[in-house]
Amino acid sequence: MCRNIKTLYNFEPPATKDEIRDASLQYVRKISGFREPSEINQARFEKSVKEITEATEKLVRSLKTNAEPRDREEEARKAHQRALKRFGK
Repeated sequence: MCRNIKTLYNFEPPATKDEIRDASLQYVRKISGFREPSEINQARFEKSVKEITEATEKLVRSLKTNAEPRDREEEARKAHQRALKRFGK
């Protein structure tokens, strides 16, 4: 589940609201153990995703660095190369 949570900070272009929400959703799924919560837990689940999304966005937007922003396409290429080496596909 959590391997879909990617680093969101210091990319050009910056992380989108959708990317931040997706990471938050994966986090809540992981810690709750639910891919899809039951009806009784749905509202709590969604509230948690919303709160974590807001906190994550504040964090990512407030961090500072002297490092050059990473290129999304280059990082994706590197990840693909690692997967090829690891899985042989």
